Amino acid sequence: MRTKLYKWAKEFEEVLLDNFAPFWTKLSPDYEYGGYLCGFMRDGELFYEDKSVWQQGRSLWMFSKLYNEFGKKQEWLNAAKCGYDFINKYCFTDSGHMYFRVTRDGKPLVERRYYFSEAFAVMGYAEYYKATGLQEAKERAIKLFDKMLYYYTTPGVFPAKVNPKTRKNRGHSIVMIMMNVAQCMREIDDNPKYNEVISNSLDTILNVFVKENEKALFETVGSNGERLNSPDGRFINPGHSLETAWFMMKEAVHRKDAKLMEKCIKITEWSIERGWDNEKGGMFYFVDVENKPVLSLEWDMKLLWVHCEAMIALTYAYWFTKDEKYLDLFDKIKSYVFEHFPDEGHPEWFGHLHRDGTPINYIKGSDWKGPFHNVRAFMILSQLLARIANGENLEF
Repeated sequence: MRTKLYKWAKEFEEVLLDNFAPFWTKLSPDYEYGGYLCGFMRDGELFYEDKSVWQQGRSLWMFSKLYNEFGKKQEWLNAAKCGYDFINKYCFTDSGHMYFRVTRDGKPLVERRYYFSEAFAVMGYAEYYKATGLQEAKERAIKLFDKMLYYYTTPGVFPAKVNPKTRKNRGHSIVMIMMNVAQCMREIDDNPKYNEVISNSLDTILNVFVKENEKALFETVGSNGERLNSPDGRFINPGHSLETAWFMMKEAVHRKDAKLMEKCIKITEWSIERGWDNEKGGMFYFVDVENKPVLSLEWDMKLLWVHCEAMIALTYAYWFTKDEKYLDLFDKIKSYVFEHFPDEGHPEWFGHLHRDGTPINYIKGSDWKGPFHNVRAFMILSQLLARIANGENLEF
């Protein structure tokens, strides 16, 4: 078993350092205008110049993380600074809210009513602070997290997606991201507010969005957590559920909370059971909890990031239980990933496949697909699998 785990750890590290990191390090930093380019064809041709602010924060995080944990390469630190400076100069509105998209040279394009751009910028700032010790980066991270927290706790700051006078819904994704961002901030700042946010998020996810009787983590519920009898109310996003599961698993390890870990493993099992395509293999993007039609036409697509989150959650599940059934599931998903997502002869992998596993297109980046979920997963998996193989046990 140790041999298999070492082999897997090495495979993930090799793809990370020989494929993903070189592709984005060479092409993404825009040393002419600052920030990061993302819209590349398979051969590196740039087909889309506008800059996703999500990707600015995510790439700042990635290059800083690579520098911190995978070798002190100056090119990674240079790339991180390229994004740090661009975010500070161009990605904020006059009110302090962040844009969703800007032009290549930083002119405003799109501002949305969400604050996920802030979330990824905070994560990037925090990791950049760890890489550089730059006090300004830490101060920016703290200030921006506090702005996020204000948005999160103050109803009506942004217009609701659904008219709250008609229907009051609650969404899972913002709770998930607040928890993860607070976990990142706790690593650089000892303020107790981060643990408070994490505890609140855990309580909300487990008692509002998780329905044990239906074996599901729902994306949308009513204002009091009630199940909604509508397509939105039946909607399951396996990738989000699995991502949330391993965020909570990470917290269970931090808190030495075995009961929390056991709940997370249940969510992992449910999500993979619901999401796995028994006919053609791979994880569906979206599913309906009652197997009714999903309104989003992309429901049957196979996305790389969904499989990445599944592999991380299963690794934590095996580490805690030592039950080889989780390694068998891991191996099934890993085999699908390594068979279908690599683009032979090209370093970066496909992000989006048809249900049958064939590529939807040959792009390697966009507003939605960039060097984040796959890079993060291959970082984490190379590290976790090596730790397990080395005999490191979890302490609860």
